[in-house]
Amino acid sequence: MLADPLRTPRRRAAGAVAAGLVLMTSLTGCTQIASAFNGLQQNVVATPAPRPSASTAVSMPFDSKFTYDGSVSLSTDVADGLEVRLDIWAASPKRTQEWAPGNDKTFGFAVNVYDHRVDEKAVLTQKRRVYLSMISITSQVAQSTIGQQQMMSPFQFSADPRTLVPTDTLRSDRGLLLNSFQGGLLVPTTTIHQLPADTYGLTLQFALQIWVEGAANTDTSFTQQTVYQVLPVAIFSPTASTQ
Repeated sequence: MLADPLRTPRRRAAGAVAAGLVLMTSLTGCTQIASAFNGLQQNVVATPAPRPSASTAVSMPFDSKFTYDGSVSLSTDVADGLEVRLDIWAASPKRTQEWAPGNDKTFGFAVNVYDHRVDEKAVLTQKRRVYLSMISITSQVAQSTIGQQQMMSPFQFSADPRTLVPTDTLRSDRGLLLNSFQGGLLVPTTTIHQLPADTYGLTLQFALQIWVEGAANTDTSFTQQTVYQVLPVAIFSPTASTQ
């Protein structure tokens, strides 16, 4: 009897493939710069790299409250009831989903201090004074392309804040007085220029060197410390930012 061809054993083959993305971040650096604010920024020219597809960008979200809200307030307690606040906001483009690798990304920031032990309208001698002697910003990028050369701190500056404000602003050998009637430090605009084309995130790292008064109106009670704050910023491909 002939064998039924439909019952002939069939061979089956199985295979598997795996793919992954390696997220690489650059190291940070810090350069001391002693000129006026417009000369503080150092922007490295980015080497062109293939842009990630929209689907790639979506698969690698970069969590950023700043990006979601367009502004953020970062607070640090430097003593009991004494708060240093760093406010940062998007200036241009104001729509943070338009912050792409190739365009200019402008933001502003301010540094202020609040002594919660006394009324906000109390005279200066009743408040614990805080002086800002130096502010530094470094940065690092998150890139999606495997094997691409990483960009070292694409945005950075370091400055004595007394060089960024009018000469009649209250100051001393310790730095710029933050809790005066004139307000703290305000930098209305500063710009992040070109980033590598495969950038999907940028982390700004702030370091504030301050002198803190231990007891109000006691000149001998000052101590020095450094406040650190980190700001994640999402960067979108031009295709994704227009969707």
